[in-house]
Amino acid sequence: MIQCCMLKKEGPVQSELEMVSLESLVPTTHLLRKIAAHIDFSFIHDRVAHLYCANNGRPALDPTVLFKILVIGYLFGVRSERQLMREIEVNVAYRWFLGMRLTDKVPDASTLSQNRRRRFTGTSVYQDIFDEIVLQAIKAGLVDGHTLYTDSTHLKANANKQKFDQEVIGKSRADYLDALDEAIDTDRAAHGKKPLKSKDREVITKKTKVSRTDKDAGYMVREGKPKGFFYLDHRTVDGAHAIITDSHVTAGNVHDSIPYLSRLDHQCKRFDLDVKTVGLDAGYMTAGICKGLDDRKIHGVIGYRRPNHRKGFLYKREYEYLPGIDGYRCPGGQILKYSTTSRTGYREYKSNGKQCQTCPFLDQCTSSSNHVKVITRHVWQDIKDKTDQNRLSTWGKAVYKRRKETVERSFADAKQLHGHRYARLRGLDKVKEQCLLAAATQNIKKIALVLARNIFLWCKITLKTDKQSQLNLLIVS
Repeated sequence: MIQCCMLKKEGPVQSELEMVSLESLVPTTHLLRKIAAHIDFSFIHDRVAHLYCANNGRPALDPTVLFKILVIGYLFGVRSERQLMREIEVNVAYRWFLGMRLTDKVPDASTLSQNRRRRFTGTSVYQDIFDEIVLQAIKAGLVDGHTLYTDSTHLKANANKQKFDQEVIGKSRADYLDALDEAIDTDRAAHGKKPLKSKDREVITKKTKVSRTDKDAGYMVREGKPKGFFYLDHRTVDGAHAIITDSHVTAGNVHDSIPYLSRLDHQCKRFDLDVKTVGLDAGYMTAGICKGLDDRKIHGVIGYRRPNHRKGFLYKREYEYLPGIDGYRCPGGQILKYSTTSRTGYREYKSNGKQCQTCPFLDQCTSSSNHVKVITRHVWQDIKDKTDQNRLSTWGKAVYKRRKETVERSFADAKQLHGHRYARLRGLDKVKEQCLLAAATQNIKKIALVLARNIFLWCKITLKTDKQSQLNLLIVS
């Protein structure tokens, strides 16, 4: 049976005067309420006070409010600063979070851009804010530093990939080359070879595309990745609650392994982390990183890197290394003896060309005109092999499996929710600013949600315990 209902036309209510409080308009479960309850933003004022004039000029927008505005933009994926100000104007939750009344005038978007361009350029403000949020996570017990996961993701530069010049530039220098030079000299001495001539390593140059729009961006060419001008965000995530402990930006054509060790040392020093294990993908599987981790007494779990192989020829694994005589045995039974150690850190083992001429495996072994087979082995290959065994262990498989739940998920959230697919501005410093603020915002969100959930569970358990205690008293009485 259908009930009778009277339909009438409602009058306009937009102009009615109401007595309301901003506090009552924001839901108690809103994300910004959780952030306000668990994140302390008061440190921002002291961090930037030296950048303002103490006794002259017009009153400035509170720097704490300014950075809270940026947090809102990154938190809810609002890329445009003008659009962000329009959102703040009509969103009561945003106004509540910023401490603004319903009738307060919203700052102009140029306030954000001019502060960024003039006041904060060339300072460490963004790094300081990121570090402080990490320290708050550590204080809350959300970072243990036992296992760290590192990877990189690309951000498309604000540059047309069709507008470029061909220039010769120096390649990035790995941060373990000094230790490698020392190891080469030691290895040559152990084999009775004279040390290489003392000279600085020559800067390796290459011809590459340089953008006319954003010269700091790098032209990236990677298998399975889009080609064009990009930046790389090298991010490290703690294994406990996926709190981001480092965000470092380079051009898109810098290899992942190059800045890794120096950034690992930076985190350990800055946050006093006692790192025991790191989980890395195959791009970090280099002898230099394996040696660096071994020197720091850190267990590396690194993905398998498929070796380069020439079709129709024998695999390197088919040549047996004999550590007792420091040589290789080929499938034909010949022993390849040590020849020299190159400046790149590789020992060279060479066969007897005359003996190879009659070998049945010659066509599958080498195509050199003198029939000499050369096999190279890095001076740190033993350490690299030892590190590779970690990946095959039971605990190593468990550590590596967590990568997709930590650093990979962190990047996925950043791209999907926080506008991390594109570089908003041009220039390396501006992209660093974006990546640090995005990482800090993700940490803020994670800290607030985890602590709010823990408090809810604690209250639920306490309430259940109290009810059980009351029931026990009733039973006893």
